[in-house]
Amino acid sequence: MTPVEDNIIKGCLAGNRAAFQLLYDTYAAKMFGVCIRYTKNREDAEDILQESFVKVFDNLKQFKKKGSFEGWIRKIMVNTALYHYRNNSNLYAVTSIEEAGTEVISEEVVFSQIETNDLLKMVQTLPPAYRTVFNLYVIEGYSHKEIAALLGVSEGTSKSNLSDARKRLRKVIASNLAITQKKHG
Repeated sequence: MTPVEDNIIKGCLAGNRAAFQLLYDTYAAKMFGVCIRYTKNREDAEDILQESFVKVFDNLKQFKKKGSFEGWIRKIMVNTALYHYRNNSNLYAVTSIEEAGTEVISEEVVFSQIETNDLLKMVQTLPPAYRTVFNLYVIEGYSHKEIAALLGVSEGTSKSNLSDARKRLRKVIASNLAITQKKHG
């Protein structure tokens, strides 16, 4: 933990409004990026961000100053997003295997040709179940066992949703690359 983070935490615990604002200003943009990965639109991400910061402020005294403060905040953001979707979405697989198609494209080839912001937009088009598992596994680094426990699904459902998410992303990316190549070729 940095001295700046320590001062922000001490100020917040003392009820200092400027410290609350500084904490928010320091982490809001980065944490918004976390929140938007779990939503389809900016408004939902903003709601999750605000709800998460309320939790950060309410639980700040529980931060033990061991480990990363930013990591602690990030975990609250992810858990709030998961709570939001557990209560508002069906997190089980939403398509059949037949709908996913059989086209195989190398992930390395596909992902090397796409911009990060474009990939984020494509991930946001995934159904909530797929998007959530994809983010938890690929971005956050959770295991299928951990994802299953977090979402209240089986490990098999987690693996299936990740597989289906990757298939859908490959198809969307391949389609976008084909359109781009036609425009420039």
